[in-house]
Amino acid sequence: MTFSINAAGRARLVALCAPFHRLPPPETAGLKHAAVALVATSGADDDDPALILTRRSSNLRTNPAQWALPGGRCDAGETPDETALRELREEVGLALTRDHVVAILDDYVTRSGYVITPVVIWGGRAEGLIPNPTEVESIHRLPIAQIADDARVEFVTIPESDRPVIRLRIWDNTIHAPTAAFLFQFRELLAGRTTRVADFEQPVFAWR
Repeated sequence: MTFSINAAGRARLVALCAPFHRLPPPETAGLKHAAVALVATSGADDDDPALILTRRSSNLRTNPAQWALPGGRCDAGETPDETALRELREEVGLALTRDHVVAILDDYVTRSGYVITPVVIWGGRAEGLIPNPTEVESIHRLPIAQIADDARVEFVTIPESDRPVIRLRIWDNTIHAPTAAFLFQFRELLAGRTTRVADFEQPVFAWR
């Protein structure tokens, strides 16, 4: 499942993503469109690949201090990959181009009225990251080995929905959908599996 952060590693990631065919976009009438970036980068060393993860600013009006992938709402006329690249630049100071986009995964419709598109991006070593203080409290490199660990993934049932709630433990924290769903689909892709995540539920506190 692993790959190094070098030319061969990039080629391997491209090859792993190539067989993936995303589901047709859902009906988006009345929904707001957003995109997030799954940026493959170096962790502790080049043989320890990671994803860029942020802790949102505690001053934000929505979802303060939550773990999140870089991303945000699409501007008028933007494609999801353009949004993901722009948000990367604005939130963590990482300037990449469409040449770095590897794949686009399945959309996820949130209970709060968003359809979110995850974009897989090759970030290389992604040096010199700087958090935008108005949006990002801190930047972290999440080892892919963590999301690959089955013991860190949990599915639970709740009386409010017939869909399973997905939970993913990172470090000593628990994250939920949509972020957990994106990370889970990405890890399945790295394992050679196409696993759909649109029907994974969010916790009730996110239903607003």
